[in-house]
Amino acid sequence: MDNLRGAALMVLAMGLFASEDVLVKIVSERVTLGVILVGLGGVGATIFAIMAAARGHSVFSRRFFHPVIVIRNLGELVGTACFVIGLTLVPLGLLSALLQANPLFVNIGAIFFLGMTVGWRRWLAIGIGLVGVVIILRPGAESFRIEALLGLGAAIGLAVRDVATRITPKDIHPLQTSSWGFFMGMVSGAVLLFVEPPALPGASDAGLLLGATALGMMGYYALTRAMQTGDVPSVTPFRYTRLVYAIFFALVFFDEVPDVWTLVGAALIVGAGLYTIIREARVSRAARRAKPVASPVRPT
Repeated sequence: MDNLRGAALMVLAMGLFASEDVLVKIVSERVTLGVILVGLGGVGATIFAIMAAARGHSVFSRRFFHPVIVIRNLGELVGTACFVIGLTLVPLGLLSALLQANPLFVNIGAIFFLGMTVGWRRWLAIGIGLVGVVIILRPGAESFRIEALLGLGAAIGLAVRDVATRITPKDIHPLQTSSWGFFMGMVSGAVLLFVEPPALPGASDAGLLLGATALGMMGYYALTRAMQTGDVPSVTPFRYTRLVYAIFFALVFFDEVPDVWTLVGAALIVGAGLYTIIREARVSRAARRAKPVASPVRPT
């Protein structure tokens, strides 16, 4: 496995996703969220559906109603809606800092619903990461912003999606689940259109939305290639570079500077996440070394 190339692809993927966030946040100043989500979801779902069909996998399948897929899609719907709405109400750096708690919630979900066993060290790391979330939110303080809970909702919703992805039946192709995931973004946008009157994009905003969709899909491809190119424990920690991009872009494009407590909380979340990844890799390697190797059977 080429870990260096895999890490570079992961850093590229996170940069593409962060760039997509910037374009969506810019467009959301003039275009209603429902229109944005319908546009992004519709284009993404269509392109992934075409790619799936080219490989012999139709998105018009009864597998869409498989219980695991239903749970996955609901997590996608909630996570995407919370994140996109959050882009219009919450500073980009703050929202992205809370999103970094996603791997912690994935671990919690795997423990309670997938039967994953962990020791006290990883429980401690998860606890420290959750303390980081509380520090960022600061409930009860004058600086508390209730809309920041959208970042927490995005992290939890996408964690539900990620946990369900781990147990998705093997006969369901990733391109099918990708198309369905974008479709759920379209559904959430359609719901929002009933809440607020639509404001359609002009030519320039439509171009920005198409650019955001292209960036998101390129990010998805780079992410997939990263996981295929390098070892998962070596490549996954570079997901956290998305926070670095977000803080930089927030400063350059929106003149947003995260406060000290947001940075402290983000550091705790990232540190805890990195530890759980490293610890899981060590446990997996130890388990493989301890696994007995069958003795060859001599022909008689």
